[in-house]
Amino acid sequence: MSAKRIGITLGDQAGIGPEIVDAALKAGEWPADVQFEIIGKRIQATPGEPTWETAKAALEALEEGASKLQNGEIDAIVTAPVAKEGLHTVGFEFPGQTEFFADRLGTENYAMCLAGEHLTVALVTIHVSLAEVPQLLTEREIIRVGKLLEEFCLRKGVEQPRIAVCGLNPHAGENGAFGLEDLEIVTPAIKKLNEGHKVPVFTGPHSADTIFRPAANGEYDAVLCMYHDQGLIPLKLLDFDTGVNTTLGLPRPRTSPDHGTAFQIAGQGVASHSSMLHAIKLAVELA
Repeated sequence: MSAKRIGITLGDQAGIGPEIVDAALKAGEWPADVQFEIIGKRIQATPGEPTWETAKAALEALEEGASKLQNGEIDAIVTAPVAKEGLHTVGFEFPGQTEFFADRLGTENYAMCLAGEHLTVALVTIHVSLAEVPQLLTEREIIRVGKLLEEFCLRKGVEQPRIAVCGLNPHAGENGAFGLEDLEIVTPAIKKLNEGHKVPVFTGPHSADTIFRPAANGEYDAVLCMYHDQGLIPLKLLDFDTGVNTTLGLPRPRTSPDHGTAFQIAGQGVASHSSMLHAIKLAVELA
């Protein structure tokens, strides 16, 4: 069996990326058939002081990593946190790393998913304003992302996934009292997602203010969320130290920790490497 080759970027090196990567690699007990490669050059950076140079180095590492992933030089990639504001000053034209890797790997059918110790969530809409969500939410998109989430659960070894689908509106619309999207878009999508399954995989629409408690207690394997904060607030509340961001639908795995650059604590020796450790472990598992 050939070795699994895992590439790791350092993110914006004025942040905590370099220190949590180093700590996670030292902390993990890695299989003998796994090889790690740090992608991008280590540069001189002052902790907590991002510059044009640190942003440029971060973007160059992303480009190199995406190229290696696409060409099969690595089997998976783990990306350390970047500062989007800085990246935009050096030509980064994407809302986030999720969209960047989908573009560079030529993938149109992709989704953002975060998995932690207690919760796994996938997002139907990602980096858009809340005002745009109702217009972007379609039956087709819910079905598309739902299928990617089901595939992820199966790949993780869940033989019969149980996926809860959140409603868009408070109380999942209260039968039309608080909007019609849950009746006219979400419910028909759930019905179509379950077609062909002897046992329903998807249930809902569930009220988002209650569904995460049973999900965290193990009654569901994943939750399909309609927008960014609907899924990420409970995920980061419960699983900040174990949460991993992974891009569903790519031909090869891409993972990252569920937090940002944390410039304010960079270089102080207090940053937790836990999420990065879990991101590397998931990349190894999926590779």
